[in-house]
Amino acid sequence: MKRRTLSITLGAVVVAAVAGGFLLPFDGGDAGASGRSGDLPPATATVVRTDLVQSKTVDGKLDFAQRRAVKSAVEGTVTVAASEGKTLTMGQALYELNDKPVTLLYGPVPMFREMKVGDRGTDVLQLERALRDLGYGANLYVDTRYDTDTEAAVKRWQKSLNRDTTGRVGQGDVVFQPGPVKVVSADAALADQVGPDTPVLTIASTKPVVRAQLDQTDGALTARGTRVEVTLPSGKTVSGDVAGTVRPEDSAAGGGAGAQEGITVEVVLDGGVKAASGEDTAVSASVKFVSEARKGVLAVPVEAVVALRGENGGYGLQVVRGTTSTMVRVETGMTADGLIEVSGPDVREGLKVGVAKS
Repeated sequence: MKRRTLSITLGAVVVAAVAGGFLLPFDGGDAGASGRSGDLPPATATVVRTDLVQSKTVDGKLDFAQRRAVKSAVEGTVTVAASEGKTLTMGQALYELNDKPVTLLYGPVPMFREMKVGDRGTDVLQLERALRDLGYGANLYVDTRYDTDTEAAVKRWQKSLNRDTTGRVGQGDVVFQPGPVKVVSADAALADQVGPDTPVLTIASTKPVVRAQLDQTDGALTARGTRVEVTLPSGKTVSGDVAGTVRPEDSAAGGGAGAQEGITVEVVLDGGVKAASGEDTAVSASVKFVSEARKGVLAVPVEAVVALRGENGGYGLQVVRGTTSTMVRVETGMTADGLIEVSGPDVREGLKVGVAKS
């Protein structure tokens, strides 16, 4: 079945037809009325069963979700800079400061204090989970208490990193993130002096996304869960869903005055990392937003629809059989690419219907 695109409005078409004087010979007659040979329409079309799709296609850029900056919590010198493009997992160093690694650990709570014996909190809980998962948590009961067992596990971990075995975890020692991260950019180079709140690197999740900009009038297409069809730089087509909108300055496309004029949406690709494997992120992708789709419906050209007269009003089709024609009432639905969905007890695939002469 052929897919139809590009939305139009039935009301506008009917109004245009009336204004232009090319309504069918019945001129909006009553349903059930019959016409003679001289009342036949100037042209006909066939009722077809097809798919109707309302959509909009724009350019997009392949990127990774949830970009954010990692800032230094303490002063120091960058002795090993972040590696752009690298994917890092728990226990690996994001970068090194003063010849000591700043380690990635998993957890939703950011590092906001030094942790030591006697402390309690969810940050302690996620630290103990990380120590256990990294293999340093022998005899460690994972809870929200930082006790001597926690201290012992921290010392074993610090020794493996060539750190001073203090048994305490400082703000500049670790960075907590929800999961694996991809290094988007190294914002501080080797030997750079950094201090509190200085961006050292920009990271993102490992989930591939496509960012695309829509017009302000396309707000309906930005709804979370809107289905999207993406043609990647290689020509491969994959499906995805709108995850939400992002601020223009967070978009890979960059900021600027132009970026403020539209809405930047983030699309999550089906298939995850594999979907975008090997793709050239420097080349634009084509993003097709599907706002509505109707599959396997009966449809006719919008010019075939007649506004019925009478107190019941509504719409009808002039069904042509040989040298006669009959007006039948129909319910109308979605419009797309010059076609309109029609339904009713007297409508079936293959019927010949009148069409206004353009």
